[in-house]
Amino acid sequence: MVSDRRLIRLGGGVMLVGFLAFLLHTTVGYGDAGVADFLNTWLYNALLLGAAASCLLRALLIERERAGWALMGAGLVAYAAGEIYYAAALSGGGEVPIPSLADAGYLAFYPLAYASLLLLMRERLGSFAMVRWLDGLIAGGAAAAVAAAVVLGPIVDAGTNGDTAAVATNLAYPVADLALLSLVITVSALSGWRPGRSWIILGAGLVVLAGSDVVYLLESARGTYVEGGLLDAGWPFGLLLLAAAAWVDPSVPHAQELRGVRVAMIPAAAALIAIGVVFAGRYTEIPPSADVIALLTLLAVVLRMGLSLRETQASLEVSRRDSLTDALTGLPNRRRLMEDLEARAATPPASHHVRLLVMFDLDGFKAYNDAFGHPAGDALLVRLGGRMAACLPSQGMAYRLGGDEFCLLTECTAAEVDAIVAGAAAALSERGDGFVVTASQGSVLLPSEADSREGAMQLADSRMYANKSRERASAVSQTRDVLMTALRERQPELHDHLLDVGEMAVRVAAEMGLEAEQRDEVRRAAELHDTGKMAIPDAILNKPGPLDEREWEFMRAHTMIGERIISSAPALVPVARLVRSSHERWDGTGYPDALRGEAIPLGSRIIAVCDAFQAMVAERPYSVAMRPARALEEISQKSGSQFDPRVVEAFRRVSVDRGAVSTRDNAILGADLSA
Repeated sequence: MVSDRRLIRLGGGVMLVGFLAFLLHTTVGYGDAGVADFLNTWLYNALLLGAAASCLLRALLIERERAGWALMGAGLVAYAAGEIYYAAALSGGGEVPIPSLADAGYLAFYPLAYASLLLLMRERLGSFAMVRWLDGLIAGGAAAAVAAAVVLGPIVDAGTNGDTAAVATNLAYPVADLALLSLVITVSALSGWRPGRSWIILGAGLVVLAGSDVVYLLESARGTYVEGGLLDAGWPFGLLLLAAAAWVDPSVPHAQELRGVRVAMIPAAAALIAIGVVFAGRYTEIPPSADVIALLTLLAVVLRMGLSLRETQASLEVSRRDSLTDALTGLPNRRRLMEDLEARAATPPASHHVRLLVMFDLDGFKAYNDAFGHPAGDALLVRLGGRMAACLPSQGMAYRLGGDEFCLLTECTAAEVDAIVAGAAAALSERGDGFVVTASQGSVLLPSEADSREGAMQLADSRMYANKSRERASAVSQTRDVLMTALRERQPELHDHLLDVGEMAVRVAAEMGLEAEQRDEVRRAAELHDTGKMAIPDAILNKPGPLDEREWEFMRAHTMIGERIISSAPALVPVARLVRSSHERWDGTGYPDALRGEAIPLGSRIIAVCDAFQAMVAERPYSVAMRPARALEEISQKSGSQFDPRVVEAFRRVSVDRGAVSTRDNAILGADLSA
């Protein structure tokens, strides 16, 4: 591949040197007739063939855009064949017939080049909306109208002697050039007027070819064309630009979407140009084709305006629909619910019917999300929302209000209310390995229980959360009672210890400003934090002496065992997490995860202090109970190593308030620690 690149660069350098030599010849002229003939014929044709070979070589070596560059190379071969025929059969032989086989070669270039540009455009830009295509056609049409008005008239008027074939042949060149240029402008519009370097070079080459054709036709018609002049350098220069474009990076920069005023600039400017061409036709003679192109451009502008209006209306409709739809589930959202409530409030329900508004909040969804991840949680919401929508009556509507809150609004008879609510709640429930998701609900009958949408929403919301609190409290309490009973049967003294730890922990949690729900979780975790000890043999639990390493392994596993037991009740999953970390240490030397500092849940840090204090002040088989003041001193000495200093400070304040430690002992201890 490296050698191929070197050969390509070498070939490009040779063609550049050859073109510069030809350009110098056409500019200042040098050498005798033989040298001039060599340059005008042999070097000129060699440059054309070199441009064709460059495009064909690009198609051969590089798979991307192979078909497009192969067609361009074929077009350049046809162009070079026409020029070779012209040099061999027509040059220097008097008047040149029009049309001729040379014209056939030249003109064969255009359809092949047009097909090439279409393939390149499809490769680079893909598909676009109709309005973007129209933008390109409008811009190209405006340019074609101006060119037709300026160029075609003089070509038709000059030097054709009324020969229809000659006129048609001469006009074919600028018309074909305009078609290619219009396509280039179209692609530029489609790419947001950032077509990329390769396309810019292609466009420049076509502009040079078009300009050379027009000037040649005008000079030939007027009899002023001189072979070997500067104009002759235009054709090889244009073709060499096409060849150079084949080797430039074809990537197109990301097109910026035109918005606002910029959207209207293209058709507006094109319309003004087309109107100018038509207006000029009233005061000066221009070809009919220019008028036709200008009128077609104006029609395209009108069509563009119609499509833009339709597109704007569709966009507004989509925006409105999106604003009323939940992006995740596709259900109507809270805004749509409020609109529907307001609309239905204006008309009474059918005879013997009521309007039913029910709000739902998922229970256990947070635990599911934490356990299985947010993508799984999103999929669950989509699943549940779809099931609820499917179970409603035909006139009912399901909504997602956000998070794990859903709602339904329907019209039904009073006898159907319970069945609809139960069916929707069942649809919003799912049970699986390690999780249970259910739905708490609050329902309102309209208009008997609420006469405004705000009142209906508030009443449904308050009933839903009252229902949720009752169900949660019931589930948590029942599970907690079962576990506490099992602990009491297993070890009565451990049961009493846990109750004391729970009472102290909830006081410390309140002292530290935890909310009611968090305090409740801390109490439950403190009461259940030794649940895993039910799996530890009595010989280890009641051993009078120190435990050996194997026995300690059993003991250190009790927090993880407790987590597994407690988390089997979905309502207690947050409690289970606190239990797992209840024996971590502030300095990171605890178990089971060696968490350090703030990485330990605050509830677990509170439990650790309260549990240690209660253990020190209680009688054990292997130790004598400490006085509370002495136990508090031990706790304080381990502040910053085993315990969180903030929790220790809050515990000291609670101990004094509760009477576990006297104010005098606490003051002495505080003074000793300060010293």
